[in-house]
Amino acid sequence: MEATASAKYLRGSAQKARLVVDMIRGQDVNKALAILRFSSKRAAYLVEKCMRSAVANANETAEKANVSIDPDDLWVKAAFVDRGPTKNRRRVRPAPQGRAYREQRHFCHVTILLSNDARPEPEAKRKGGKTTIAEGKPAKLAESKGRKRGGAAAAPRAKRTTSKAGSAATSSVEKAESEKKATKPAAKKKTSAKEK
Repeated sequence: MEATASAKYLRGSAQKARLVVDMIRGQDVNKALAILRFSSKRAAYLVEKCMRSAVANANETAEKANVSIDPDDLWVKAAFVDRGPTKNRRRVRPAPQGRAYREQRHFCHVTILLSNDARPEPEAKRKGGKTTIAEGKPAKLAESKGRKRGGAAAAPRAKRTTSKAGSAATSSVEKAESEKKATKPAAKKKTSAKEK
């Protein structure tokens, strides 16, 4: 069973009300009401009134259909905010360089849809999504975790990620290269000393 409630011509812009509505979408009714009660946004109070109206509408439609419904089973299936009219007031606000800006009063329309049907599964748990058994994460994400980064970021890591057996071989090679470098400047110094 589904029930809707809409609150029209609420004070405040739709962009600011959407920040509040995004917090409660997909939540249980009790959790959503708690989020709205303790939110510091100004639009939260008006959205809370709309939510309580939707719960009352769900109870009313259940009584009319002679069906028992538990308000604790309801969850927010859909919630959205539409932009309302913008009222151009005759008042103006002083602006730089002698100009004046018109003050605009924004309104919005909030609609909330509650349902007590079973919730859909997340995309990762559906049959179509590939998941790894060990991690329970999507396969692409698990593969990307094991990959090495390319470009300049990979150069410092390549030295650290060698195996223990390979590290002994590389360390001896590095020692030989460093000895060669050390002997070359010494040879140059000897030749330069002979020339003098």
